[in-house]
Amino acid sequence: MSTHAVQVRIQPTPNPNALKFVTSVPVKNVGKATFTKPSEATGILLAEDLFAIEGVRQLHFFENVTTVTFAEDTDVATLELEVQAVLQRRLPIHDPNFLMPDERQKASRDNLPEPLRKIEQILDETVRMHLQGDGGDIEVVKYENHQLEVRYQGACGTCPSSVGGTLDAIQGILRDQFDPELIVIPV
Repeated sequence: MSTHAVQVRIQPTPNPNALKFVTSVPVKNVGKATFTKPSEATGILLAEDLFAIEGVRQLHFFENVTTVTFAEDTDVATLELEVQAVLQRRLPIHDPNFLMPDERQKASRDNLPEPLRKIEQILDETVRMHLQGDGGDIEVVKYENHQLEVRYQGACGTCPSSVGGTLDAIQGILRDQFDPELIVIPV
């Protein structure tokens, strides 16, 4: 158990129903984890305890950031205090090296077809750092016939701008750097 208290900074996101909790210790060392319902958090006590807070609808763990998406009618001041308390209580005993089921099964990008490798590279270099900075991310689901299906994660998953300006920007970047006929579709 750590002898130092876990420090927590609370930051807004572009999504009015999501907050970022930046901690002095990691929540996820490798990769990211998005939990869209409590059953997905089973066995990860940090996530289980966060879902027990009234109003919590989704969690996203990335490096030292926990993004909490909450119901519109949630008392945000109470939510902030309760999430901070859970993070300070659980993080000293939390294992940030846990793997999600899909992380265990996912092949490395080296095994992806060339078009998907190129798309992932472009997203890494131009888009992901901005989405991650706002408490979210994007997952490539499928690419065929000039159509790219993506899934928003974390705060981006329920953010109004995800289907508007953000989607247009991603499509524009990918059209410019990869395929001029590309259509990006959120799923």
